[in-house]
Amino acid sequence: CLVGSEMCIRDRVLIQYLYIAAGFSARGGFNKKQYPPAARAVEKGTKRFMKWVYKLERKFGRICIPHLMLVIIAGQAMVYLANLLNPDILLLSRFSLNWAAVMHGEVWRLFTFVFIPQSTSPLGLVLTLYFYYLIGNTLENTWGDFQFNVYYLCGMLGAILAAALTGYGTSYYINLSLFFAFAMLYPDFQVLLFFIIPIKMKYMALFSGALCLIDLLMGGWSTRAAVLLSLANFLLFFGGDFFRTVKQEIKYHKTRRTWQNQNRSNWR
Repeated sequence: CLVGSEMCIRDRVLIQYLYIAAGFSARGGFNKKQYPPAARAVEKGTKRFMKWVYKLERKFGRICIPHLMLVIIAGQAMVYLANLLNPDILLLSRFSLNWAAVMHGEVWRLFTFVFIPQSTSPLGLVLTLYFYYLIGNTLENTWGDFQFNVYYLCGMLGAILAAALTGYGTSYYINLSLFFAFAMLYPDFQVLLFFIIPIKMKYMALFSGALCLIDLLMGGWSTRAAVLLSLANFLLFFGGDFFRTVKQEIKYHKTRRTWQNQNRSNWR
């Protein structure tokens, strides 16, 4: 949850911009009329989806890939090394999610696109793999292997659907959804930006969310489809928590404003 007992005023100011984007109004407090229908639908959808996931886990919890993030990270490292040693095989091109190629029988692309590394430089690759291994391994330990598999699989299905609509898919936003999930669960976890500057995950998530919003507003339809569909797993798992956080913050701001107004009138 982004809201905690130690959240400072600056955090609340940052998240208040998210309320406006979500269709909320902090003026006058919260009521059902102010609560957007889309937000209520997301909350209900999240509850139903998570109940379905829990039922699946009770019945088929053993049917999953343990240490999935380690498998993906190792696969990306191997693909990077293979492409570096023999670039003539065009491995990155053969593994990419090209829908036209899939329709011509190259169905392996539906799975191999997640093994394409997100960085082309050795240092960037090492840092990226380490960062996403840290995030993915923590999520696996928090949720368990089955729920993490479901979360990642939903991201893959979203990317595949985006590729079917636009012709090309990418795993970039799937990895970003892992980052958003980690920031929701551990908002105060600190990392060293540029190995020097300590920064909390919630601030990095807000910045990344702003970039996604820019992609939605300024990007083409293919980019918009990739963002919305690849991040659908985040909404399925955390949509209800996000909007409950919004409601709590609106109530907090109303109470704080009332208290300030009363104190001012008393001083007068």
